[in-house]
Amino acid sequence: MIRFFGSPAAQVFAVDLGTSLSSVDLDKLSWLFGNQPLLEGEQVAGPFVGPRAAMITPWSTNAVEITQNMAISGIRRIERFVPATGEDFDPMLFQHYARLDQDMFTIHHEPDPIQPVTDIAAYNRQEGLALSPEEVDYLEQLAQRLGRPLTDSEVFGFSQVNSEHCRHKIFNGTFVIDGEEKPQSLFKLIKATSQAHPNGIVSAYRDNVAFVRGPKITQFSPLRADRPDWYQPQTVDSVLSLKAETHNFPTTVEPFNGAATGSGGEIRDRLGGGQGSLPLAGTAVYMTAYSRLRDDRPWEAAFPARKWLYQTPVDILIKASNGASDFGNKFGQPLISGSVLTFEQNEGARQLGYDKVIMLAGGIGYARAEQAHKHTPQPGDQIVVMGGDNYRIGMGGASVSSADTGAFGAGLELNAVQRSNPEMQKRVANAIRGLVESAVNPIVSIHDHGAGGHLNSLSELVEETGGVIYLNRLPIGDPTLSAKEIIGNESQERMGLVISAVDLPTLQAIAARERAPMYVVGEVTGDMRFAFVDEQSGEKPMDLALSDMFGSSPKTIMDDRRVARNYPAVPYEATQLPAYLAQVLKLEAVACKDWLTNKVDRCVGGLVAKQQCAGPLQLPLNNCGVVALDYERGHGLATAVGHAPVSALIDPVAGSRNAVAESLTNLVWAPLPAGIRSVSLSANWMWPCRNEGEDARLYEAVQGLSDFAIALGINVPTGKDSLSMKQKYPEGEVLAPGTVIVSAAGHCDDIRRVVEPVL
Repeated sequence: MIRFFGSPAAQVFAVDLGTSLSSVDLDKLSWLFGNQPLLEGEQVAGPFVGPRAAMITPWSTNAVEITQNMAISGIRRIERFVPATGEDFDPMLFQHYARLDQDMFTIHHEPDPIQPVTDIAAYNRQEGLALSPEEVDYLEQLAQRLGRPLTDSEVFGFSQVNSEHCRHKIFNGTFVIDGEEKPQSLFKLIKATSQAHPNGIVSAYRDNVAFVRGPKITQFSPLRADRPDWYQPQTVDSVLSLKAETHNFPTTVEPFNGAATGSGGEIRDRLGGGQGSLPLAGTAVYMTAYSRLRDDRPWEAAFPARKWLYQTPVDILIKASNGASDFGNKFGQPLISGSVLTFEQNEGARQLGYDKVIMLAGGIGYARAEQAHKHTPQPGDQIVVMGGDNYRIGMGGASVSSADTGAFGAGLELNAVQRSNPEMQKRVANAIRGLVESAVNPIVSIHDHGAGGHLNSLSELVEETGGVIYLNRLPIGDPTLSAKEIIGNESQERMGLVISAVDLPTLQAIAARERAPMYVVGEVTGDMRFAFVDEQSGEKPMDLALSDMFGSSPKTIMDDRRVARNYPAVPYEATQLPAYLAQVLKLEAVACKDWLTNKVDRCVGGLVAKQQCAGPLQLPLNNCGVVALDYERGHGLATAVGHAPVSALIDPVAGSRNAVAESLTNLVWAPLPAGIRSVSLSANWMWPCRNEGEDARLYEAVQGLSDFAIALGINVPTGKDSLSMKQKYPEGEVLAPGTVIVSAAGHCDDIRRVVEPVL
């Protein structure tokens, strides 16, 4: 039954009940909703706007838990609805309701059974899995070798764990430019920087985060995290973490949750480094097409506005920055540096612009030096998932993110977007922090749940050994989920980890204190297989050898030719220079950024030494962010970003060098004990690959950055790529300019001596 509270003219709370409530419980709910009255009757006349019926909101998840803590049982869902005043709502998140009634949350859908896939090519097209013809052939041969059709979970799972998003097949592939095979892959070019100048590298390209050697710091933490205990300072050796991640496709489709989960995913990457590490501060970069905010912007007229697939550029700028800010504010991570850029270029036969947007979330943190590397799981170790329930959210994100936006239907692309739940992630992070700061950290291995959900996270945990996951032990928030949807969704913010059975009671005690949901879902087997098994029915939606899941995709060959593009000189009139300057000052990249900085927490945690804003007016002028590593010693970690995609259009090598140079000149204001050799870089590549001339330009750009870093004596121990930067429209396509965003970080040995503008 659904009961309603509130005022139909202002706001209505719909409470989905599994059982009837006493008058005492109803009074508690009325108080919880701000003394809103219980509405009599089984329906409320509309119209209203509220959350989509099929998507339980994070707000609902947290509200239901609050009622449980108030000793109210039997509540399944609580959602908020407001009167509809037009069509001004986000259809990705909300829907129109003619009235609120007893069927408003009803979804007429039974869980789909496990499906044998007899036509893999057709299934690939139907589900938008982005499998190449070679991969389809491989799976067909695998089915013949196994003597049975692959299941829908196995085909879907293979597409996720072997997607471009997860396996970086282009960066590991072979490039043939103008008929000449290049001697090194892009990945080897980047790795060459760490080989030439390892400097303080502790871990590079073997984890979701890079670690470099840090100073001794004072850890201030409880003696034990599984019970109330005294805080005490302890001197520990540290390693410093650096990571940057992009969430371009999700932010293009649904900016708020796309950017929010981008920030959350990057935090989880750092959280899952080694045996666990601690995030300290974040950065953010937004790049979109021109905002067309007002009519007095003549430079925006050269390229007519498109019929935007999902959101307008100005909506993306506002909602994406709101989403990233919201996640950081609620999780408790300060955002201390960033950048914004809008750009379009109409070249007639070729149209450029950030229609498929760039949303980069970066961050810095630290770990204890002895915990910088994962251990190898042993047979009998337990596999644990921490976080929320499974919902039909984030399905196929790895595949869809590996393709051009607009290549699949809106339904498939929307289903691939996650939802944000920073409160849940904070609880999980607090529990992991308790383990990391313990005298003995019992975590054997840890991995975040990102694209591909349980499929990616749990398979990578047991990649060296093998393991079995019990399907019936995974928490279900939506009873209509099929087996494929249970194991492949990305809903909620979750971490997977391996821990010895003898250490489970400690983890359970810490998780209970932090109210972090925890589930023992499987165990390490040592048989080099990865399987999902339902203990109750005996069904196996997935049962494959790890060698069949990983490393079996055909080698990627990128065959391209150089295309010379000549740009004419820019015409101008000297008498109009004041007008030109006024226009430049209106660009989002140049104008004041207080609309970004004033809504984000820049000091939470008490360790921020330098953030964007300076002076008594708190003007956003600092390009260098610095966070302290503890509360005593004065050591810190400095970070800054750089990019130069416009110059890269003319010369990709110059664009890479300029991006590195900008990040370094932004970082120079922090004192670094070893000078430039204190610095490590993250390089994030966004490129419209498989378009004529672009693969050749990408190779030149990567080689240019590698050569420049080696010449400077610094390394690039981490990075990421997003190489499907093209937006498809019914009437044509728009390529994003090839872009590298460089995030620089380095040990700052005196946080009190950072230089900033004084106004």
